[in-house]
Amino acid sequence: MRPAAVLFDCDGVLVDSEPVTDRVIAESLTRHGLTFDAGEVHALFLGGTMAGVAETARRLGADLPAGWVESIYEEMFAALARGTALIPGIEAVLDALDAAGIPYAVGSNGPHRKMEITLGQHPGLHRRLKGRIFSRHDVGRPKPAPDLYLHAAAALGVAPAAAAVVEDSVPGARAARAAGMTCFGYAPRDDGARLAAEGARPFAAMADLPALLGL
Repeated sequence: MRPAAVLFDCDGVLVDSEPVTDRVIAESLTRHGLTFDAGEVHALFLGGTMAGVAETARRLGADLPAGWVESIYEEMFAALARGTALIPGIEAVLDALDAAGIPYAVGSNGPHRKMEITLGQHPGLHRRLKGRIFSRHDVGRPKPAPDLYLHAAAALGVAPAAAAVVEDSVPGARAARAAGMTCFGYAPRDDGARLAAEGARPFAAMADLPALLGL
């Protein structure tokens, strides 16, 4: 059955920002006494918040200064501004949704400034999403709480049960499930078992998504 609206995560679903941010975080944690590579950062922190990263890293032995969250964001923003590609095929997905008359929005645990930097590099896409880009800072709780996706669905005037979510992280899939929404798990680099375990339907290429949505 076609959804009445589709809600997209941003990082790793619309823009290929995660390799950049994983590297920046890994380098920073290593400088502060916790030696991680980008792959380990991705596995441990995907879909979380930077405050959560800081809390976990300190528990694991990192000596992070009091202003680390603010400073790591500045490092990430600078790195992302040097070039952040779109996820291959995402524009065709939005074309299919537009053709079907199905509205869409973005719900990200990242701050608005980060999305302005990444999505703003792609003016055509950014224009399509204007007024429908939501951050965890717009609601009370970040993913895996359902607040963000419930907020986005309400903004589109759609009942939660009629909305579909496109996610690539476990916290995001949990948020969709808690909101009572169907979730499709974008998993281009693995078999998607981690997302399937959270009730999401995994898929490996954006080219497959329109058919999964019934378009």
